[in-house]
Amino acid sequence: MILQALVDYYDRKCADPDPMQRLPSFGLEEKEIAFVLELAAHGQLLTITDTRQQQGKKLVGQSFRVPAGVKKTSGIAANLLWDNAEYVLGLPDVKKLEDNRKKDKEQEYLGRLQDMRTAFRASIAQLPQQLQTQPGVRAVLAFLDGLDVAALERFPALADIRASNPLVSFRLQGEVELICQQPAIAAAAANTSEDDDGPRAMCLIAGQQAPIERLHTAIKGVWGAQTSGANIVSFNARAFESYGKTERQGENAPISKAAAFKYTTALNHLLRKGSPQRMQVGDASTVCWADHASPFETAFSELFGQDAPDNPDDGTPAVQALFNAMHSGRFAQPEGDNRFHVLGLSPNAARISVRFYHCLPLRDMAGRITQHFADLELVHGPHDAPYPSLFRLLTAVALQAKADNIPPNLGGGIVDAILSGPNAPYPALWLNAAVGRCRAEQKVSYLRAAAIKACLNRSIRFCHSPEKEFLPMLDPDSHHTAYRLGRLFAVLEKIQEEASPGLNATIRDRYYGAASSTPVAVFTTLLRLKNAHLKKLVAGRAVWFEKLLGEVLAPVQDFPRQLPLPDQGRFALGYYHQRQDFFTRKSQDTAPNELQGELV
Repeated sequence: MILQALVDYYDRKCADPDPMQRLPSFGLEEKEIAFVLELAAHGQLLTITDTRQQQGKKLVGQSFRVPAGVKKTSGIAANLLWDNAEYVLGLPDVKKLEDNRKKDKEQEYLGRLQDMRTAFRASIAQLPQQLQTQPGVRAVLAFLDGLDVAALERFPALADIRASNPLVSFRLQGEVELICQQPAIAAAAANTSEDDDGPRAMCLIAGQQAPIERLHTAIKGVWGAQTSGANIVSFNARAFESYGKTERQGENAPISKAAAFKYTTALNHLLRKGSPQRMQVGDASTVCWADHASPFETAFSELFGQDAPDNPDDGTPAVQALFNAMHSGRFAQPEGDNRFHVLGLSPNAARISVRFYHCLPLRDMAGRITQHFADLELVHGPHDAPYPSLFRLLTAVALQAKADNIPPNLGGGIVDAILSGPNAPYPALWLNAAVGRCRAEQKVSYLRAAAIKACLNRSIRFCHSPEKEFLPMLDPDSHHTAYRLGRLFAVLEKIQEEASPGLNATIRDRYYGAASSTPVAVFTTLLRLKNAHLKKLVAGRAVWFEKLLGEVLAPVQDFPRQLPLPDQGRFALGYYHQRQDFFTRKSQDTAPNELQGELV
C-alpha cells in the first residue's frame, strides 16, 4: 500500500506540466555534483568548475540528473561518468589516508585507488560502441588515459577536492549539460537499468512479471538513520528470509527494477533538504502527499511543524485557513475526495521502520485535524497562541522545556492519534508528562493545561464514559471531585494573594504537588489557614470568597486519600480554569471598588 502510493506519486510528478517540478526518469537520479571537469574535445582539462554555494554553514553542490548510481558496499563499483574523486581522479581521501596510515595499511589503500580508477574507466568502456565514438565520451576516455595527478596541482580547486572527496563529473567545453546527461547516454543508462539478466518474478506493486531489483536504492533524509542512507525493503539474515531465497536480498519481497526506482526516487524527493512536504515529529521524519496536486500538501507541515522561536503564532494562519475551508464546505466538493497520505519513518539500525501511515480523503483528514485543535481549545491570555504548534506542546511537557528532553516516541504517537480519528486516545505518556511537569514545577501553564484537557476528553470519548467532556473555560456544573479540588486550591491561593499583596511565594509553591496527589493531607491545613487570610480582607470581599468556597465545596463529600494520574490532570485543569476565571469574569457579587485583574 505505501510503496504503491509512492509509485503513483512518482508517476504524478513525472507528468507535472512544469518541467522543473518533474522527477528524474527511470535510470537517472538527482545528485549534488560539487565539481565539474571542463574538457576540450581531445581530452585536455581546461578548468575545474566549483558548483557549490553557501547554504547556512555548509557549501552545497549544484544538483544534476545523472545516471543512477550503483549500490556500493565494501566492494569496488563505479558509476557511469560521475563519481567521487577517488574513482574519477584516483585522489586519496585525506581522512581515509590518515586512518589507513595509522593502521599501516597506506599502501593497501593506495593500491585500492588504482583499482577504483580502473573500474571507473571500465564502466565507460562497457557503453555500446556507437556511444564511445561520441565527442564527450571520447574526451573523457582520452582524459583518463592521459591523467597526470601532478599536473592537476595548477588548479586551485584541487585542494578542496582533496579535502572533501566530493562528487565529480565532466562537461565538454561550451556545452551546458554534463556529458552523462546527453540523451543517448541517459537512454543507455535506462536500458542498463532494465537489464533482463536478473531473476524475474511477479512484482508486488505492478502485478506483472518483471526483472526483480535485488538491492533497493537507499533512502536518505530520515533523521537519526545512517548518513549514507537506509532501506525500507531489505533482507540480510536467515531470520528475515523465506521460501529458500537465502542471501538473495530483495527477492524475498519481489519488486521490479522500475517500481523500486520509482518509490525510492519519490521518497527521497519528499525527504530532501528544504522539502515543504517534510517535517520532523519527535524521532519520526514525516512526509505527506496527495493523489492529486493540492495546497494542503505544503500546508500540512505548517500545521504540525516547528514554528519560529520568536513567533508562537507562526502556524495560526494555516489553522485558520483550514477551519475556513471546513466551514465554507470546500472539502465537500470533489477536492474532498482527493486522498491524502501521511507517512512517519524512524531509524532502526541499518533499516527504516514505519512508525505510522494514514491514507484518508482530504475531507476526513481535515476533519480530524480540526478536531485536534478543538480538543486543545482553552481559555488563555492575549499573548498565548490560540492554536499551539505540536513542537511547543511537546517542549512544554519536557524537562527544562528543551527539545532534547522530549520523549522520542511522543510526537509520532500524538500525530498517529490525531489522524486515527476523534475517538482515538492520545498517548498516555503525554498526560503523564504534562501532569508530571505541573507537579515538578508547581505551575499549570496554558500549554500543559491544553494538553491535559485534550488527553482527558479523548479518553472520555474512547471509553464511552458518561462523564461530561471538559469545556475550554470554567465549568461550574462539573461535579467531579478532582476538578472541584483544583478549583478550591485556586480559590485558596487567590485569598492568600489578596490578603498579602506582593507575596513572593504562595501556597502553590509549597503545597501544589501534595494537594494534587494526596488532598486529604493538605486541604485541612489550607482551609484552616484561609480563615486568617479572610480576616485581612474587606468585609464585602471576604463574604464573596466565602460564598465561592461554599459553591465549590458543595458537591465534595470528602477529601480523597490519593488521586490517580487522570484525576491529577482534572485537578490541574480545575485549578487552571478557576485561575483564568478570576481574571476574565466580572461577577455582580464582587465587592464594590474591587479592581478586576488582567489576563495572565
